[in-house]
Amino acid sequence: MQCKLCPAACGADRNFQTGRCGVKGLTVAKYYLHPYEEPPISYKNGSGTVFFGGCALSCVFCQNYEVSRAARGKAVTPKELAQIFKELEEIGAENINLVTPDHVSHLIAEALSLYKPHIPVVYNSSGYAKLSALRAIAPYVDIWLPDLKFCSPAFSARYTGKDDYFEYASEAVKFMAQKPLVWQDGKLLSGCIVRHLILPACTSDSLKILDFLKTALPSGVPLSLMRQYTPMGDTENYPELRRKLTAREYNRVLGYALALGFDPLFTQDKDSAEKDFIPDWDF
Repeated sequence: MQCKLCPAACGADRNFQTGRCGVKGLTVAKYYLHPYEEPPISYKNGSGTVFFGGCALSCVFCQNYEVSRAARGKAVTPKELAQIFKELEEIGAENINLVTPDHVSHLIAEALSLYKPHIPVVYNSSGYAKLSALRAIAPYVDIWLPDLKFCSPAFSARYTGKDDYFEYASEAVKFMAQKPLVWQDGKLLSGCIVRHLILPACTSDSLKILDFLKTALPSGVPLSLMRQYTPMGDTENYPELRRKLTAREYNRVLGYALALGFDPLFTQDKDSAEKDFIPDWDF
């Protein structure tokens, strides 16, 4: 069977070979209670985060570079993944947070069909996804957590090798944003939070993304403006990415978001760009 699950549509038979994502089946690089997601996600006890190996988008600046390139991770079956969900739930996770799930969403759905946690399931995505795949996993998802990274095809081509990122991600985010918002004492039980990671020298593109979000999404969808970029991955040939974001750059985008009236709006301080916040990988 040729894999065309994600927009890369590499056509690999992932029963026998790795796809463009770098993996055949499920690999897990780490799972734990993550305290540093947005406050409504981590809440009090931490988000039960599962980092999946591989990625079809493969940003050159990826802060989880070893994981996205499938250099880290332990192979698991859907049944074993269901047990991981149970374990996280039992130790008090506020939710089950599926990080980089798009290329294995069909196998995650199988695991969730074996065991649907009694806490919210969070789909933590790069945004580079097909609507057909999102519709298939949607019955199991309570909270969508996509990152809308680029508006410009030139930027997405330079940093991911794909000039069609916004074409797919814009439609994916619009689909995810239709999920009704349900809050309980500041904790998100259902809905969507859209993230945007601001990159050095890319603030003009960030403003275009905010324009799109303001006009294309329902009112009240939370926005998270991420300041956590720090030089990682394979950025040797990208001199503009060899530094952290400046306060001026972040404040330019933040000021525009405030002027557009985004509410709720989650922000990060400059300490979020420290490497201390990047997990140590277990596998």
